Amino acid sequence: MAGQGRGRRAGRGRAAGCLLAGLLLLAGCSAPRPAPDATAGEVQQVLDRRASAVLRHDESGYLAALAPAATALRASQRAELANLAQVPLTSWSYQVTGLDRHGASATAKVDLRYRVQGYDSAPVTAARTLTLDREGGRWYVRDDRPAPGAAQMLWQQGPVTAVRGAHSLILGVGQDPAKLREIATTQDAAVPAVSSAWPGPWAGRVVVLVPASLDAMAALLGAPAASYRGIAAVTTGEAGGAGAAPADRVIINPDAYAILGDLGRKVVLTHETTHVATRAHTSAATPMWLSEGYADWVGYRGTGRTAPQAAPELQRAVRAGDLPAALPSDADFGFDGGADRLARAYEGGWLACRMIAAHWGDATLARFYTEVGDQPHREGATEKAMTDQLGLTPGEFTTQWRQYVRAQLA
Repeated sequence: MAGQGRGRRAGRGRAAGCLLAGLLLLAGCSAPRPAPDATAGEVQQVLDRRASAVLRHDESGYLAALAPAATALRASQRAELANLAQVPLTSWSYQVTGLDRHGASATAKVDLRYRVQGYDSAPVTAARTLTLDREGGRWYVRDDRPAPGAAQMLWQQGPVTAVRGAHSLILGVGQDPAKLREIATTQDAAVPAVSSAWPGPWAGRVVVLVPASLDAMAALLGAPAASYRGIAAVTTGEAGGAGAAPADRVIINPDAYAILGDLGRKVVLTHETTHVATRAHTSAATPMWLSEGYADWVGYRGTGRTAPQAAPELQRAVRAGDLPAALPSDADFGFDGGADRLARAYEGGWLACRMIAAHWGDATLARFYTEVGDQPHREGATEKAMTDQLGLTPGEFTTQWRQYVRAQLA
């Protein structure tokens, strides 16, 4: 508003000058205007042909977009196209979102969007940065790399092996197909387990990525490997929002997953599948104790695991006289707080959701989760849902939760 006020005062002081400027502008309306730069449209056409070639598995058509002299790029792109052979794609497209041209060279910001057939109702988007050269009247791609901060894609790590389950598609690189089939069996059991607990609609199918190593997993997430050491799996996807469901991926850390027993693998994949199912009702308003606690509650549901068996770190703290004073904060779920602190956070969230289910019922727990996540802001969201669904203030809920933790673990 202040800037607008200054503009109005300046205008009154130069009325004659503005009138003259206005007349000059009107006179200029009939002058010829330069034609807009057609580069963006030309580059888009090149990328449209490239995308069509991907869907046809047309190597020559795919490489036709690349600069003839870019031998290293042509070799790597030929390999990537071959690596995609088993991935069932229903769409693949590029969208130019920005372009900077300098004579016969240009740098383009591009969104790669693709969908896996039968699984993605909305596309996965990967930001790319392309360098192009103009030769012989047309544009060629000279370099294609992830945009700053963007993650690697699975087929950039090697040939992808696809294994189909009843409710899952397992995509692996550097993995024994027999191991991928075992994961598909466990994942197929996780989907109905989640559907029996979560009453809301969801796709009922999951894409699981299994890279060759922890380092390869970290590359798919665009994060340091140390952040995921000891974490068996994670789920990626956009939280909340209306419209088409986002395209989630469960990404397995093969190093940590391999040391789990059958029950541990079942709990892990059911936990991650719960994140997929609840994604549309998980938002910035959802505290991590609720999102992670609910996923663990579904994961352990029906396994017969007792509180001491499922919450050993929190039990150790309680028996040492360190009963938590409050529900776990989002910061407690950070990787930099140590493995023990992280474990206690997950266990505390699980016990909070377990208490709600025990005292108010499974359906109320689901309604509580949904109401929190459907709020536009974090502030007041949990408080309102506690009042509406549980009839408690946050302080009263925390008091009951602390009593429940002590009773279950002391």
